[in-house]
Amino acid sequence: VQLQASGGGLVQSGGSLGLSCAASERTASTYIMAWFRQAPGKEREFVAAISWTGGSTNYADSVKGRFTISRDNARNIAYLQMNSLTSEDTAVYFCAADTFNTWSRSADRDVYDYWGQGTQVTVSS
Repeated sequence: VQLQASGGGLVQSGGSLGLSCAASERTASTYIMAWFRQAPGKEREFVAAISWTGGSTNYADSVKGRFTISRDNARNIAYLQMNSLTSEDTAVYFCAADTFNTWSRSADRDVYDYWGQGTQVTVSS
């Protein structure tokens, strides 16, 4: 499965931005999809995950109430809507797929076996 992340860019603090992750195969609609991010000099960290049905979501505490993950299985696309952005959200954002659907470990980057190339999000203060 190939994942293509897009939608990054430069936004002012307090603004919003939406990311998309397009999967190359329809089987991706049966996988957990997630977003991670990596800031300069820091490890890649979990942002949000969504079950293959879309019925369950999981968020990092730092983004709860501001970010929303969703998916459109008919189009094989996962989304991340980011609101109330701050400079702390500046990072490269990666989408990922877990083909084994290990929901109990949805925040663990080690369970994700496919990754997109990343898209830069920069929030100016």
